[in-house]
Amino acid sequence: MHTIKILQCLGFNYLILFLVILFQSSFGQAVHVLNLEACQKIAGERSYNMKTLQEDFKIAEFELKAAVNQFKTQINLQLTAPDYSETISSLQDSSGTHYFPTKQAAYSGNLHISQPLPTDGNIYISSGVYYNQDYHEKEKSFRLNTRIGLEQPIESIYSYNRIKSSLKLAELNYELSKRRLTRAKLNLAYDVSQAFYNLHSAVERKKISLQSLDQQRETYELAKNKYKAGVIAEVEALQMEVDLGEAQNSYDVSIANRNAEANYLKQMLGISLIDSLVVEADLSYQEVEVDLQKALEYGLKNRLEIREREITEEQTELNIASVKVNHQITGTISAYYDFIGVDQQNSSIALHTNFENAWQELKRRPGNRGVALNINIPLWDWGVNDARVQAARAGLRKAKMSLNNEKITVERDIRDTVNRLKSSLKRLKLLEKNVLVAERSFYISKQRFANGDINSQSLALDRIRLNQAYNSRLSALISYKLLLSDIKRKTFYDFINNQEVENIE
Repeated sequence: MHTIKILQCLGFNYLILFLVILFQSSFGQAVHVLNLEACQKIAGERSYNMKTLQEDFKIAEFELKAAVNQFKTQINLQLTAPDYSETISSLQDSSGTHYFPTKQAAYSGNLHISQPLPTDGNIYISSGVYYNQDYHEKEKSFRLNTRIGLEQPIESIYSYNRIKSSLKLAELNYELSKRRLTRAKLNLAYDVSQAFYNLHSAVERKKISLQSLDQQRETYELAKNKYKAGVIAEVEALQMEVDLGEAQNSYDVSIANRNAEANYLKQMLGISLIDSLVVEADLSYQEVEVDLQKALEYGLKNRLEIREREITEEQTELNIASVKVNHQITGTISAYYDFIGVDQQNSSIALHTNFENAWQELKRRPGNRGVALNINIPLWDWGVNDARVQAARAGLRKAKMSLNNEKITVERDIRDTVNRLKSSLKRLKLLEKNVLVAERSFYISKQRFANGDINSQSLALDRIRLNQAYNSRLSALISYKLLLSDIKRKTFYDFINNQEVENIE
């Protein structure tokens, strides 16, 4: 019989929901029927914080790509087509300064291919063609040049390697951005879950208030009839009327609370406040076993706060190396080998003849070569660089202390959350039994009041106790579900599905 009443109640509720949707749609209001997963998805798509973090992640991703690609061959082409000038030039000799007009056009093209080295140097080959025509002297010249060379900073071999350091910094920034995005996603999921369950809790409390109001109406009618029959005193009937007014007021407050929570969730999801929002929540729960050691393992491995401080420590170490190199022996090793062919002819000579003559000379002329070692030896700077190094080392010690302290904070936070989760589950089980007892007690009290064995005050106490049992169980259920979401975001581990939360790619 009880099951039939429940089914009838559910059928009536769905009919009311259908009529509300139909009525509001006819007036241009949208009706959103959403579960928790749908709310989290909408919030993830519309959240300003998530959008900005996604852009930060893209920036870090492109910067990492640039840092990786700087190890690859770079090709550049430089063109001058043309460089034309008409001016007055001067020539100074023992007889004085002489001025003469010049009128020239220059054309050039140079292809430069460079291969960066992991040692922070580079090997390059450069090949160019240069053509100059002097209209005033009626001459033209053609030059071919090809050079193979090496440039190598010596400090990068034993001290600070700039190209590798820039790659390391880009990798650290990329990892940090990815972890921030993943953490923001988990935080957003928790915030949405909290708003979602707050709304659902308000809806359930509204139902509890309505149930209490219906019970009080029924009790009031019974008391009124008993008073008319002379079974109870007038004061008891008046007390029942007061209790009915309080139940009506509690129901009105629950409606206002439900509307306030709905508007907050609408704002979070970017839904118009005039639209209707219906949430579908699963009130069932499963007992999840959270292993403390596993929670600590994944929390200490994945928590953003710890990794941020580890990255700060690595960045500080790189900074120390970059500061120290300012007072170390630095220099460059350079070497080259090139071929040059030049031809200068009267402007009446064909261009291809100029080129052919220059090419033949390039093949005939011995190659040019050169090797150089440039060294810079700092001698005295009044301790400026040493002070900067000591400051950087102090920053490193500070970063290490901050890291150790953060590990303790994270461990304490996870232990507290796991303990609260276990306590919440125990409390939920206890409150479920309390609801059964309160329901049974109120049912017996109604029968005893109808039979005249107890007064209205005793019945009211049992009704209040029943409402408190319903509300306490609801609060415990919401708290348990939120703690499961909380431990997930604090450890990056999903204990419900027993799997690690993957970082966002």
